[in-house]
Amino acid sequence: MPACRRSDAGQAFPIYITVVAGLLFLAFAYLAVGQGAVSRNGAQTAADAAALAAAQDTRDQLAGQWVRDLLDPAKWQDVFDGKLDHDPDSCPRAHQLAELNDAKALCDTDGPLAYKVVATANKPVGDSIVPGTEGMFATAEARAVIEPLCDKPPAQDAGSDVLPQLTCKGSGTWTLDPADSKSLPKPEDLFDVHLAD
Repeated sequence: MPACRRSDAGQAFPIYITVVAGLLFLAFAYLAVGQGAVSRNGAQTAADAAALAAAQDTRDQLAGQWVRDLLDPAKWQDVFDGKLDHDPDSCPRAHQLAELNDAKALCDTDGPLAYKVVATANKPVGDSIVPGTEGMFATAEARAVIEPLCDKPPAQDAGSDVLPQLTCKGSGTWTLDPADSKSLPKPEDLFDVHLAD
């Protein structure tokens, strides 16, 4: 009787199939993680832009009030402390910037010189191998602050018509002339606007 020969041909095929299926699963999982990261980054961009826009709008209002109060240096410190003669309504600017970044924003003041924004992406993360992502929306939050750059003005003699000099970080000392608008600092000379943790 002839000896029976066994062949190993085809034994590796199931292993290859298993490995390829595992690699495909990992690829789809990485794709799902990537989709989530892209959506989260978009929401963070929208939140950052919205918070900065609201803070810059209030900064411009404060600078405008400083110009109106220019002849009364006793009022300057109130402006640098964020006290406007009206309530600033800068959140519409935040909503506008969030919409430009394909998101919705919830905006609120966080003290007189700060805004906090929570942005939610308009589009869901999307279909992926991870169940439930098709109905999930990325959210992110940001806080922007307005930092006064100018020192408290020195006390003035009663009845003095000469305005005190204004010293500001980054732009130096200003000799103010109400008749020359070019001699006045710009909003970015008076206040810095930046994101904060």
